Amino acid sequence: MQIWTILCATAGSLSLSLTLSLAHSIPISIPPPVLDGLSYLRLDRALEDKYFHEPVGHENGADDRLGHYDTRYFHEMVSDEERVETLHHMVRAYLDFFRENQLETWISHGTLLGWWWNGKLLPWDWDVDTQVRDATLTRMAREFNRTISQYVSPDRKYKREYMLDINPWAYFRDQGPGHNIIDARWIDTTNGLYIDITALSRFDPVGKPDTWECKNWHKYETEDLFPLRESTFEGVTAMVPYKYQEMLLEEYTVKSLTRTKYHNHTWYPEQGQWIFSP
Repeated sequence: MQIWTILCATAGSLSLSLTLSLAHSIPISIPPPVLDGLSYLRLDRALEDKYFHEPVGHENGADDRLGHYDTRYFHEMVSDEERVETLHHMVRAYLDFFRENQLETWISHGTLLGWWWNGKLLPWDWDVDTQVRDATLTRMAREFNRTISQYVSPDRKYKREYMLDINPWAYFRDQGPGHNIIDARWIDTTNGLYIDITALSRFDPVGKPDTWECKNWHKYETEDLFPLRESTFEGVTAMVPYKYQEMLLEEYTVKSLTRTKYHNHTWYPEQGQWIFSP
């Protein structure tokens, strides 16, 4: 009886070992994380193609600046003066629209760096970066997708129309093929310059409930982002992440907060501005 028991135990051990070995050898297909609020789109991942398009040529190194225009509204590259003016008013219109419609958003990446220096865009920047939670993105898609917003500057000298366009492939929250990492755009319909909007999701809400990620592998903890801080950017109310300085140091290193000469510009603290200095 004792010999039989030992043999059974040994056989069971071998069976378990074989099962585990086979399990490791069989590839497991894990479905990508998705945004349940957009499930009504019924998208097939196998058919995913690039949604937002930029003028042909920028990806081949012809001119990197072409990558900052949406093809649908692009006619020609604007002057530096028009670019600065366009981005200034586009930011103001975006922040006002989101605040008026109670859509939570905050500035991020290089735009946040510009805010850190003087509450303005970096004068050499060609686009604007903002973030939202994925729940906000869902509401944007359901209530405001393809909305055309009319804007008139406070002095009534500047008029523009902007389109809020949601990328349907934002439904899939992993990077996938890599050409749909931008979830939405706020686009100037006059010249095609835009604001990039990326959503943050909790990819593992059970195991890592406080970790937020975008489709371009940027990761944040809840305490890094929230509660958001209210501030001013380009002259209007804006929200910034709670640990903004730590986030900037991690993304851009300490040089980004201390270097006073960059892209043919010099920082003049007495004026609080970056001044062009070729």
